[in-house]
Amino acid sequence: MIDESGLFQNAAASYHRTLRGLPLPAAHPALIMKKIPSILLSLALALSSHAFAREGDTVRLGIDPTYPPMDAKAPDGSLKGFDVDLGNEICRRIHARCQWVELEFSGMIPALQARKIDAIMSSMAITAKREQQILFTSKLFQFKSRLVARKGAPFDATAQSLAGKSVGVQAGTQFETYALANWAPAGVHVVTYKSQDEVFADLVNGRLDAALLGYVEADYGFLRTPQGNGFAFAGGPISMGDRGTGIGMRKDETALQAQMNDAIAGMLKDGTYAQIARRYFDFDPYGN
Repeated sequence: MIDESGLFQNAAASYHRTLRGLPLPAAHPALIMKKIPSILLSLALALSSHAFAREGDTVRLGIDPTYPPMDAKAPDGSLKGFDVDLGNEICRRIHARCQWVELEFSGMIPALQARKIDAIMSSMAITAKREQQILFTSKLFQFKSRLVARKGAPFDATAQSLAGKSVGVQAGTQFETYALANWAPAGVHVVTYKSQDEVFADLVNGRLDAALLGYVEADYGFLRTPQGNGFAFAGGPISMGDRGTGIGMRKDETALQAQMNDAIAGMLKDGTYAQIARRYFDFDPYGN
């Protein structure tokens, strides 16, 4: 830990000795006067980059609560879901206070980079493209992706069978990226929406032929609900090439990343992760 007071005192002492015409101590060469601004700037940057490594800080977590059972809202307006429970437990372990900030998923990374939030805790997949922009914690969970359509739909999760069909995806997700890269060139009409709720609404009312999303969100958040009556998975699981989901943060937040990684490892080791998972799933969501 840098001693702020000592740094300022030493700099001030050198400054006054120079004004009085006294020689500087051997440990303080004359160039110290030129270096003081850069030293102070480095100190400010160091303190900023470790701003959330101190006990008692507030960590602002971005979340899109339209993705049950991972991220959702209770009838009273409070946030709930697997991400929320994991996030609150992680904050407890790093001695920080979670402040949840609701955002559209497509605006998460811009909000993070603009310092409107400190981390993204909203089922964000760890992809090579995102890792060029932000830092991730270790994996939180990992699911395959699935295509959902009306029961008996005459197509599966291949570009050839989906040609001419309309497939809904949430904007900013890996599902949008995958569909645009792999299906759109074959004539699939990929329709993007701000929220997953909007995707489901248009799937139900017939404006969409299918929807592409994560297995758990599709099964627990739609197919097992009254809204999902008459719908089913179309085709088999799809791999997006990601490494599971993690908590996203700015690349200079290495101290916060280390703290959160330690918390995640501790939760996996002491059984807390499994205990939280059982509130939502009848299987292990961590994956291989």
